[in-house]
Amino acid sequence: VVGDDDLGAGDLGEEVGRDQFAVFVVVVGVAGKDDPEPVADGDARGADEETAGEGLAGGAPDGIVVLGGMSDPERSAARGVVLALDADAGPAGANPAERYSLTVTEDRVDLAAPCAAGLMRGLATLRQLMVRSAGRVEVPAVVIQDAPRYPWRGLSLDVARHFLSVDLVKAVLSTMSDYKLNVLHLHLTDDQGWRIDLPSRPLLTQRSAQSAVGGAGGYYTAEDYAALVAYAAARHIRIVPEIDVPGHVNAALHAYGELSPSGEPTDAYAGIEVGFSQLHRDLPATREFLADVFTDLAAMTPGEYLHIGGDEVLTILPDEYAWFVRTVGDIVRAAGKKVVGWQEIAQALPGAVVQYWDTRVAPEAIVAAATAGTKVLLSPGSRVYLDMKYDASTELGLDWAGHIELRDAYEWEPSELIPGLPADAIIGVEAAVWTETITTPDELFFMLLPRLAAVAEVAWSPAGRDWGSFRARVAGQARGWDDDGLAWHRSPQVDW
Repeated sequence: VVGDDDLGAGDLGEEVGRDQFAVFVVVVGVAGKDDPEPVADGDARGADEETAGEGLAGGAPDGIVVLGGMSDPERSAARGVVLALDADAGPAGANPAERYSLTVTEDRVDLAAPCAAGLMRGLATLRQLMVRSAGRVEVPAVVIQDAPRYPWRGLSLDVARHFLSVDLVKAVLSTMSDYKLNVLHLHLTDDQGWRIDLPSRPLLTQRSAQSAVGGAGGYYTAEDYAALVAYAAARHIRIVPEIDVPGHVNAALHAYGELSPSGEPTDAYAGIEVGFSQLHRDLPATREFLADVFTDLAAMTPGEYLHIGGDEVLTILPDEYAWFVRTVGDIVRAAGKKVVGWQEIAQALPGAVVQYWDTRVAPEAIVAAATAGTKVLLSPGSRVYLDMKYDASTELGLDWAGHIELRDAYEWEPSELIPGLPADAIIGVEAAVWTETITTPDELFFMLLPRLAAVAEVAWSPAGRDWGSFRARVAGQARGWDDDGLAWHRSPQVDW
């Protein structure tokens, strides 16, 4: 039982909701030290329990123990939910960044981790274990030592084809945090629209932010973007922004005619075809444009990665394509960031993170690059593209990569996906959702859930996962989705 009789479902289940106790638990103690550190929104400031409680709305609730300035005997005697930073917590030998230990007994819940991110991951597990019963929140007695398999566990979110509001992206981030995902990859630009305001190129949003597929456009101001970065960081999620070049650039050509061979702006585009637009190496304006947009974006992004796109440039010659990838790679690295790109860049830019997406294409170039040291991010369209239809009757979505039911998203092994790929070359797993057919929050979450939970478990858990176990456990998540007002697909593969 979490806490005592006064700590009911409303305290830990409904009021805290999907943000893993972020409303209440914002301070943890460091084992053996006096100064607490912030978790989640980081309001707490003090070095002792009384001061730390000022960071909580109305003080810490009954049953939540905020460790700060407590002696070891006091810590041992505490009851309720007890959090602590402890360098030895979690599985020995695992990366300390997100590992944690969780112990539930009759009297208390102990959650410890070397880092605050581990506490957030442990709180996500605790929330998944909670069962509401007779006005109480119950948790089974457990001892868990847990750590992720891969350091990159992400979701790629297309906000270019259809613009998604700041509040909707925050809702996605909260759901990601529920399932221990730690990277939000924002696809910010495409043929249909430019969604990020950059100081050096104001016409990109003035002229190319209002078009979209199936609805009104929009864009993020610098303040909007900073708010998303902060909201993500509070949940220990990093944002990796993408400007897609040298293809998927009609929005850029519509804003700046000097990027087109004719010197004239292209027409706005609201369709869903791909591969028809490109930048041109021989135009004087091209390199300056690339330097401006990627340097601006790097300055706005505290994370270590920028995504340069590089996919589906069907009208370009190989040598020109390689020039673009190398040039943009040099600009990004000069700005102090690391490069991520879609699988097409594998041979053009050694040392970048290559994102594998198209399972229809022979993977030899990716295997060769990985053998030479390149890291590979797995996003196989036939497994984790969550804009694919569940089945032929699904009204939303596309089907070029096939239909993806819940079991399809869950039952695959990353290390066996690409024959010959060294297992240690895999940096992680990232789902993707593209918005050609998605225009509302309900439509977005209907396509994400429950499949996002499946992909998250693939990315977190070791090989040997069991579909039967997951099938039973994911059924218990549905009440939380309903309580949070999230649409979801009632897969016939699960007894909900």
